[in-house]
Formats: sequence, structure tokens, C-alpha cells
Amino acid sequence: MINMFKPISISLSPNTEKDDVYLALKLLFQCWKWKKELIETDSPQVQLEEAFKRYLGIEYAVSFNSGRSALMAILSSLEIEKDTEVLLQAFTCNAAVNPIIRAGLKPVYIDIDDTLNLNPEDLKRKITPYSRAVMVQHNFGWPAQMEEISKIARDNNLFLGDEDKSSSSTRVNTWVGDENKVSSSTRVNTWVIEDCAHSLGAKYKGKLCGTFGDASFFSFGRDKIISSIFGGMAVTNNEEVGKKLKEFQKKLDYPSNLWILQQLLHPILMKWKVMPLYATHSFLGRIVLGVLHQLSFLSKAVYRQEKKGEIPRQFPKKFPRALAILALNQFKKLNSFNVHRRIIADFYQKELKNFKLPLARSQERVESTFMRYPVLVEKETDEILKEARRRKIYLDDGWRKSVIIPPDTDIEKMKYISGSCPRAEKTVKSIVNLPTHINISEKEAKKVTEFLKAYGPR
Repeated sequence: MINMFKPISISLSPNTEKDDVYLALKLLFQCWKWKKELIETDSPQVQLEEAFKRYLGIEYAVSFNSGRSALMAILSSLEIEKDTEVLLQAFTCNAAVNPIIRAGLKPVYIDIDDTLNLNPEDLKRKITPYSRAVMVQHNFGWPAQMEEISKIARDNNLFLGDEDKSSSSTRVNTWVGDENKVSSSTRVNTWVIEDCAHSLGAKYKGKLCGTFGDASFFSFGRDKIISSIFGGMAVTNNEEVGKKLKEFQKKLDYPSNLWILQQLLHPILMKWKVMPLYATHSFLGRIVLGVLHQLSFLSKAVYRQEKKGEIPRQFPKKFPRALAILALNQFKKLNSFNVHRRIIADFYQKELKNFKLPLARSQERVESTFMRYPVLVEKETDEILKEARRRKIYLDDGWRKSVIIPPDTDIEKMKYISGSCPRAEKTVKSIVNLPTHINISEKEAKKVTEFLKAYGPR
């Protein structure tokens, strides 16, 4: 029988442990620390930036109040000219798309491969002389095919000289205007950006995700690898880009005290109020959570404006001190979090071997973080998730039904063309994600697999 105070959930503040809750509670009563900014190296923001630089082995790490803020900083720092293209995969979040649109750029969507990541073959078909950046997402923590994607970017520079092709940089050149009417003065840079929101700690061929691209960004959202409810980091080895990222950060304000209060309340209220109600009845949990959102005690992971292609006033902002303290506490537990996720993912793979499991494959070349464990099912996912809720198993994380999530996102505002990514469109109709986070035990994972087996393999 499931503990009434601990329902099985995939996205209701999953990373929160006792020490995180008590730390948030302590900070709640130290409001003078929320925005305090120290120039010295002992400020939590700087400590976290330095920790990222050491961990990734990179030169620049710049903190922001969210992953989308970090992406906005990167797009600004790369100085990509307006009305050109950024190529990114379908089956992504609107928080990854809106900064592109806001920057005056055109998102071009690439279909997914069998690991739910950007398909290199579709990238070949869709890269054009107007492409200025390829944004590579490591979906659910499984690394994308970075070497092949970078090679495609280099090889599609139709006018590169031999000396340029031999460069080890992932930055490549392309051309403005009619490719048959070009001159050396029209050559511009194309950039590779890594979206590592799901993949802090993941490796591809022994190299950490976030170290392949010209610039990369991470998210510390409430259901990410580490969590400070909101938070993000932009990283690069490019000196010019790194300096511009710092300049972008310096010009920003901090978020409001109300916004910081909402994030500090999140682990406390979720742990001691909302989760126990979900354990009693999902309707009660949803009602109370909705009221807390309505009364502005808590913020949502994705704002209403973002679903309509807009950027809320909360972004971009500096990373407040209070949330940096939470993130630092989580960063110390990064390895144990990821080891746990891999153990639970391995359990799912063994128990559900008759299902279609996109990430059930050899890990010889990759080391995934398994932020989620996706399963493709035969029946309507609404029906499955409804039945799961009756059993106090909450599996609806919003990563389904639409190629740009959440499902109620206005696809037209995201500039997505229906039918352009058929594999992604098919996948989102049958995907159910399973929890792997630190609060899911193997015993609870078994309850999940026993439930799914009742619906049969795909």
C-alpha cells in the first residue's frame, strides 16, 4: 500500500529532500539575504558559477534566474542577425522557443530520431544558407548525436575552404542571400548551442554534455536534474561570448521579492501541504495547488504568456542569492541524484522489456541522466493517466500530445508548421514518461511497472 503522505509523482517538486525543505524554510526568514549581492568570490552565485566551471572544465559560466533567461543571454551574445534561422528539434518546450522568437529569429523545427533527439538526417534536409544556429537538445538526459550533428553543420558550408574545414571548432560558416551570388564579404558565423536543461552530468563518448557547443545552457527548474525551483546557467569557452554574457547579466535587475518568496515557498508547501493532499485524493491536491497559484503563493513552471509566444516580465533576471543557495545545496548531490536515476531507469528497462522503450539501448557511447524514462504505449494516454491517478500514481508531466509542450501551447505562435516533423507528431500521441528522481524507490517503480503492464506493450 502506498504511503498516504508520499504519492508517486513525476513532476510535483520531485528533487526536494528534507535538507532542501529546511534550507528553504531557513531562507524564508532571512529575507535580507534574498538579493544581497557580494562582489567577493564567496557569494553563492559566484560559488555556483565557479563550481560549474570546474565540473565542466570550461572558461565561462554565468548564472541567471532561469534556463530561458540563460538562452536569451546566449542569443544576444552571439549577435545573430534578425530574420535568420535557428534550427531546433520538435518535441521541445515553449521556453526554448520563445527566446528565439523574441530575438527576431525564425525557429525551424527538425524531426526527432529514435532517441527522441534531433534527427541528423532531417537536419541535413533543412539546413539552409540562412541558418545561423543549430540548437541541440538532449531530451530526457539522453545525449544527442553531437559529433554527427557538428559534422553536418561543418559539411553544409558549401563555400568553406579546406583550411576552415579542418578546424576543430563547432562554429561554422554560412552565407547570406542567394548562394549563387556570394562574395567573401557576406560570410557569417553559424553557431552550435546545446540545450542541457535535461542533461547536467550526461556524457557523450566520455565528454560532458554542455562542452560540445559554442555555448550551452542549463536549467535548475523544479523537475530538472538539480532544482532551485527556477534558475539557469549559460556556459562557453569562447572568450568574446563569455564577456558578452557577463555584460548581459550585469545589466539585469533581480526578480521581485514576491517572485523569490514564491520559489522559497514551493518546496515547503509542496512537501507539507500539497503532496499529502494528492496522496489522499488527486482532486483535492489539484484544487489546493490551483488556489495557491491563484493567490500567488506559488508560481507555475510555465507562465500563461509563454504558451502564447510571449516572454513574461520575470525573465530575464539575475539569479537571486537565496535561490543560488538552494542550487548549491543540490549541486553537491548531483552525482548521487544521477546514480539513482540510472538505477531506476535500468529497473524500468528490465521490467518493461516487451514495451517500446526509446532509451533502452546500449550505453557504450553515452551516459544518460535519465531525467525521465519514456515509454510508448498503445492506448490513449489520457485514459492511462486517468487510471494511474486513481491509484495515486501521477505521471502527467506535460511532455505529450504536442510537439511543443505544454500541450495547451499555441503552436501557431511557435511558428511550427503542421506535418513538418511527422515522427515527433506521432510520438507525442503515445508517450508516457516514468519518474526516476531521488524520491522514487525501486519498490515504487515496481508499482508503476505493474500498472503499465496491464495496458500491454506497444
